[in-house]
Amino acid sequence: MMNNEEKITLQTEEGEFLDFFVVEETRLAGRSYLLVTDEEDENADGECYILKDTSAPEDPDASYEFVEDEQELNDLFQIFTQLLDDADVELQK
Repeated sequence: MMNNEEKITLQTEEGEFLDFFVVEETRLAGRSYLLVTDEEDENADGECYILKDTSAPEDPDASYEFVEDEQELNDLFQIFTQLLDDADVELQK
């Protein structure tokens, strides 16, 4: 459920801007992670992605990258599934 959805914009290495909507966030091993979707409408089916904050604490802006490690993705998928258990959101791999 994305009542307080936050929109973030990422810039790719090619300079393209991509908008995502934050569904949930968590911390694991001292690092922040975001579960984001490319779909603003909470009733629509959108693609979800997990982003990892790779910025240093002193950086003025957050820097995110897509999580690509399979084990890390599986661990985070389980965490986000539990966090969203009471929400009207269905996650599928």
